[in-house]
Amino acid sequence: MNKLTKLGVSALCGSLAAVSSANAGDLAVTGGVDMTWSSMDDTETGNPLGIGSNVNFTGSGELDNGIGVAVAIAYTNKANYSSTNVTLNIPSLGDLIITQGVSGTGLDRMDDVTPTVWEESHGFGLSTGINTVSGVAGAGGFEYTPNMLPAGMTARIAYTPDATAGAGNDKTTSGKNVDQGSGYDLTLVLSDEVTGMSGLTIGGGISRINGASSDQDEEAMYATYAVGGFTLGYQISKEDLGTTSNEQEYENDGYGITFNINDDLSIGYNSFESQQKSTTNVTAEASSLQVAYSTGGASIRLARGSSDNQDYNTGADYDRDMTVLSVALAF
Repeated sequence: MNKLTKLGVSALCGSLAAVSSANAGDLAVTGGVDMTWSSMDDTETGNPLGIGSNVNFTGSGELDNGIGVAVAIAYTNKANYSSTNVTLNIPSLGDLIITQGVSGTGLDRMDDVTPTVWEESHGFGLSTGINTVSGVAGAGGFEYTPNMLPAGMTARIAYTPDATAGAGNDKTTSGKNVDQGSGYDLTLVLSDEVTGMSGLTIGGGISRINGASSDQDEEAMYATYAVGGFTLGYQISKEDLGTTSNEQEYENDGYGITFNINDDLSIGYNSFESQQKSTTNVTAEASSLQVAYSTGGASIRLARGSSDNQDYNTGADYDRDMTVLSVALAF
């Protein structure tokens, strides 16, 4: 009996194709291109022109027992294979994601959720080297989202057997890393249905990765508030590496505010600060003022930002100011 009635990616995903090779469905493909011009003050940047491209494949289906199946494959800049996620929607239980890593699951969902109109202040081109929380998302693993919780409450549990292993193909193993082993993340998000204040969302999470000589712990908390055309947000996070020398901890806090002037035009300011606790205790900072305009499938973004103490180094050579103009097309 053919158990899979309509799976849209059977031609791409070998294991799923084996289940339903005779009854393939449709495959949805979306993508876009982002063209940028970057200028850094008082510094030679070389060729300022950059082009980024992204292609995403998505498909879905349903087993005879009612379990929904979905797959998402990301294919990013210069044919850089990003990640694959397979989602099982299990009635009365919730969603189970099997991921190859680098997927934005677990605590990585909360690495920086402060409001922006384009990119985070530490992520639009300055290469600040700021360390944010990531949990177990960098390795292949699982994430479970139960669906029996009260409305407005979203909990997730993520797990990986090996926190240092990246994306792997089928029938392969990553080898054993002696420094780190399994790990898990727990996150919880409460929308305004729970907080009781329209537009207010709060969330938080923890991560623990087991190591041979030490354990790595991370935590994050945030709040965002949308009122009128404004959205405000504040976040704190912490990473304890479990070490007693060199880098030991990172303590981060960030905030952002955006304003929608109309349906197409938005402005925003974003700031992020990260203190590295080590023998030198250096604080890296980044801030950015951004404007974004969209029309149809095109988006134009302009960002002006600065960073201090890049990669947690002090001195004038590690302070930068930068302007980036971006034109993006979605297909």
